[in-house]
Amino acid sequence: MLTLTFHGHACFTLEADGRRLIIDPFLTGNPATDIPLARLPKVEAVLLSHGHGDHLGDAIPIAQRDGATIIATAELARFCGEGGATVHPMHIGGARQFPFGRVKLVPAFHGGAVEGDPTGQFTTNPCGVVVTMGGHTVYHCGDTGLTMEMQLLAGRVDAMLVPIGDNYTMGIEDAVRAVEFVQPRTVIPMHYNTWEVIKADPEQFKRQVGARARVVVLAPGAAHTLS
Repeated sequence: MLTLTFHGHACFTLEADGRRLIIDPFLTGNPATDIPLARLPKVEAVLLSHGHGDHLGDAIPIAQRDGATIIATAELARFCGEGGATVHPMHIGGARQFPFGRVKLVPAFHGGAVEGDPTGQFTTNPCGVVVTMGGHTVYHCGDTGLTMEMQLLAGRVDAMLVPIGDNYTMGIEDAVRAVEFVQPRTVIPMHYNTWEVIKADPEQFKRQVGARARVVVLAPGAAHTLS
């Protein structure tokens, strides 16, 4: 079994077999989150899709608090390492087996600046994150537009965490096409309604996905278990 808990915006914890990790830990300053950093349970890894503040978030403080490893593209990992975190650098197309499971980084189309790096020396490529643990595979799309590369994951994903908020990422129409490309069993919408500029209706998304996949709409703090 694998349990995904939504913490608002694009932040999820994944738990299986007594292990826990977090993806894009934007808690402090997140108007949509259900939990402050102080109440976040201990994690062993922090996975990052890119370095914008609403995704990098509390990664370094969490890593320092828990002794967790930050897993990210090489440049972003190096930035976090210079901030005092334990890191494991990867890059797009690469995969690695960790004690909790397997991580692969896949393409995403977005900006690559890193919050807190005024020089731009750590600017990197954004990515999607594919995690296999507890016998299930989860694809966190990160912040991205619709990409043809998504078709390479067709039939290989149990749960897809997909942005629907438009403006900075895919909107509903393109997110539905992304579901067609990937063919996951379950889809959870994310990256919407945190601010007015990314306001979107997840029920509309659910209707438009129709029978292509099971759409699970999670409120911050809610969880869904893959079994």
